[in-house]
This record gives sequence, structure tokens and C-alpha cells, in this order.
Amino acid sequence: MKFLIIDAYPEKSRAALNDAGMSYAWELYAGMVKRVLPAAEYTVFHPSDVGAEFPGKHNLEQYDGVLWTGADLTIFHTHVPSIKAQIDLAENVFDVGVPSYGSCWGIQMAAAAAGGEVLANTKGREMGIGRKILLTEEGRNHPMMKGKPFVFDAFESHYDIVVKPPEGTVVLAENEFSGIQAMSVTHKKGTFWSVQYHPEYNLHEMSRLTVVREKVLIEGGFFENPEDLEKHVERWELLHSHPDRSDLRWQLGIDEDILNIEIRQQEFSNWVNALVIPYSKEKEQR
Repeated sequence: MKFLIIDAYPEKSRAALNDAGMSYAWELYAGMVKRVLPAAEYTVFHPSDVGAEFPGKHNLEQYDGVLWTGADLTIFHTHVPSIKAQIDLAENVFDVGVPSYGSCWGIQMAAAAAGGEVLANTKGREMGIGRKILLTEEGRNHPMMKGKPFVFDAFESHYDIVVKPPEGTVVLAENEFSGIQAMSVTHKKGTFWSVQYHPEYNLHEMSRLTVVREKVLIEGGFFENPEDLEKHVERWELLHSHPDRSDLRWQLGIDEDILNIEIRQQEFSNWVNALVIPYSKEKEQR
């Protein structure tokens, strides 16, 4: 099977994340793919890079799945050519019918490409660990959320949210702070499963991202000063290295939904099994 991984972080942002010790967004997605399908192949596309050549519909047909990583962009800034081109690309994927999956930027892309609306959250940034994400009644019976706890926490780093889901959406999970946290969008020939949170992260990756976002997090009142942030990051990193530390779990309010990769990435595994594999088999029979 072959996947297209779309990492929309601009080159400068990718360098900043990497300099802080964080994996590239595409690498985290490649890791999810290889964990579920070790023999799978993938192509990485950076649509925000100068001179990026966007794949046409014919090129998209070679893939069994399209993956959208997170990104530090604003999707309603459609005056930016590369952002408008990404929305057009997502629309083309819907046209072709290749299954899509994405997190953060991904859920916003699913909404924008199918006619929904994304705006800045009036409550501000959701950062670190999103709390009390609750499956909707539809989510409890939906294949994307099969095996997921009815209430869970997840890694978050976003300011924008889906405020108006497009026609063909099933909202699967919500929380009080950001509203929609997971949804399925069926549009034209395609289906796009997406989450606002980051199943691809772990405590180490979240720690490194927190370091990169130091300035905005202190200005936003998440931390009093750099020393405060550093202490918090150190405790996250310690728990990442020693997940059996029950004292740190209790102090940080972290449980298996954050630490267990099977639970954390359940939605992605379900996407592969419920959408990608059947699509791939159907494509072979054409």
C-alpha cells in the first residue's frame, strides 16, 4: 500500500521544531503508518515550500490513503496562495475518492475543503493536554472510534477550531474548550476521518513543541516564566522515560489514554482497517 503524507509546515517552521529536538511532522505520521502496516510505502509532500508541485487527480489515484499532519498555518487565510492550493488539493482528493486522515490542521482541512467553516477559538489556545474529550452518541457507535474510551485526554496544540462542520459530517467527539474534536466527513466520492488532537505525539514530542512555543505560551499565561516552563517540560520528559512512575502520573494527571500508543492511535488504526484496506482491495479489482 502507498500513502501520501502532506506535511504543510513551512521550511522555517520545520527547522525550528527539529532544532528543539522534535521529529518532523511527516516522520511522526510515517511512524504511525509503519506501526500498523510495516510494508507500506509513502511519499512526503511539503505544500508550503516555494515551488512545490501539487499532485493532480491522476497522480492521486496511485495512493491508498492521504494523510494530513498538523501545521502552524491559518486555514481561513485563503489569500495565501499555498493555503488555497492545499484546500484545492483536499477537494481533489474528495473527487478521486482516496480515503483521508488528519490531525489538527487535518480536521480544519476536512472542514474547509467540504464547505465548512474554521475560525479562531474565542477561548484562546488549547495546548498541552486536552481534557475530558467525550465521544458523542454517534461516536460511540462509529468505526473510527471503535475501542476508544468514552472519555479521554489527548495531546493538543491549536488556536483555530471547526465552528461549522460541512454537510456530510458526523461529529464523533467534543470537549468543552474547543467543541468538535473528531469528525468524519463524507463528500463527493471520498471520506475524511480527522481529529483536532494529535495521536501522533508522545510526551517527548509534546515537550519539545512546548519549548518551541515558549514565547506565546508565557504571553498566553500558560507559564509564569521560562524556568516554570522548563520544570514542567522536565517532568513530562521524565514520565516519558519512566511511564511506570505512578507518582508522576498522579501529579501530572496523566493516564493510559496519553501513555499507551494503542489507545492514543486507535483512530488511525481504525482508519486503516475500515477505510484504507477495503479501498485498496476494491481498487485492485477495477
